[in-house]
Amino acid sequence: MDITGRKLIIKALLEEGVDTVFAYPGGMVTDILDELYKTDVIDLVLPRHEQGLVHEAEGYARSTGRVGVCIVTSGPGATNTVTGLADAQYDSIPLVCITGQVPLSLIGNDAFQEVDIVGMTRGIVKYGVTIRDRKDLGRILKMAFYIARSGKPGPVLIDIPRDIQIGTGDSEYPETISIRGYKPNESIHIGQLKRGYKLLKSAKRPLFLLGGGINIAGANAAMLKLVEQTKIPVVTTVMGKGAIPTTHPYYVGNSGMHGKYAANIAVNECDVLFSIGTRFNDRITGDLNEFAPNAKIIHVDIDTASISRNVVVDVPIVADARLAIDKLLEWGEPQDTEEWLAEIATWDQENPLEMRRIGA
Repeated sequence: MDITGRKLIIKALLEEGVDTVFAYPGGMVTDILDELYKTDVIDLVLPRHEQGLVHEAEGYARSTGRVGVCIVTSGPGATNTVTGLADAQYDSIPLVCITGQVPLSLIGNDAFQEVDIVGMTRGIVKYGVTIRDRKDLGRILKMAFYIARSGKPGPVLIDIPRDIQIGTGDSEYPETISIRGYKPNESIHIGQLKRGYKLLKSAKRPLFLLGGGINIAGANAAMLKLVEQTKIPVVTTVMGKGAIPTTHPYYVGNSGMHGKYAANIAVNECDVLFSIGTRFNDRITGDLNEFAPNAKIIHVDIDTASISRNVVVDVPIVADARLAIDKLLEWGEPQDTEEWLAEIATWDQENPLEMRRIGA
C-alpha cells in the first residue's frame, strides 16, 4: 500500500522508538508537523528558536543515550541549526536533523528560503543528503538513525523537499540496513590490547587518561572497577569528567589548560599513559612536542581517524571503550602505585585548585 512521504517519516520515528521530537514550524515542514499532530506517542517540544531546538535535542541525547531528533524548515530554519550540529559532531552526540526543503523543481533557482544546507554542513555532520526520489525515503531515514548511533556517534542531516513529503510511495520501512563503505568497528584486536596491557603492567608511574568516550559508551561502572582493581590514578579531559566519581581517591582531576596542576604534572611525569576515548585535542596537549615526554602512550578509540592524528602513540587500539575495559578487567591486577599516588598528592597539596579570596 502506498502512503505519503510525511506518513512514512512519522512511521520511521515510531519504528526507531522516538518518544520526543524537537521541532519548530515553517512552510517546508508544515506537512510533517500536521502528520506528527495525529500521534500521541511522540512528545513535541516547541522552542523559541531553531538554535535552541538543536541544543535541546543534544541535551536529550546526552541525558538519555538515545538519538535526538529535530525538525526545522528550510532556509533560516536550517541555517540556525549549524552551531548545534557542529557541537554535536565534535562532542559525538547522536542527532538526526530533518530539514524541510523547497520542491525539487525549485532547487537551484534561488527560490524563497532555499539554501544548500547539505553543502553548508558537510564538514560538521557524519552524513548529510538531500532526498531526490520518494522511493529512497525509507532507506535513507533508516541509514540516518543507524549512522547517528553506530560507531563514533554524531549528527546526521536529512534534507527533504516538500514534494517528497507529500508524494506517495512504498510504505515499507526497512528493519535493517547495510551501507557499503560504512562498517563501524564492533570488535577488538585482542593482540593489540594485550600489548597495551603488558606495557601498562610494567609501568612504575602508570596513568589513565579518560575522555568522553567512556561516558558515551556507558562504561563508567566498568572503568571504576578497573581503576580500583589496578590501583592506577586517573586524569580526565573536560568531556571525560565523570568517567569515575570526582571524589574517588584515585581521581586526580582534569588535565590540560582547564585542568589541575597535579593532573598536568602527572601526565608530564608518568611513564605509561593509557588513554581511552579521547581525541587528544589542543586543549589537553598544549605543545605536542612537550606532551607526556616520558611516557609510552596507549590509545583506545572507536574512531580509527582519531588515533595518532594529533599525538603519535605507541600502541593503537581501535575498539569501543566498553569492550576494551571489559576485557582489561579479565586481566587487571593490582599494581604498586603507593609512592606514585603519594607524589601526585604532594603536587596537589602544593598547588591546589581553589578560589583565591581577596584579602585572605
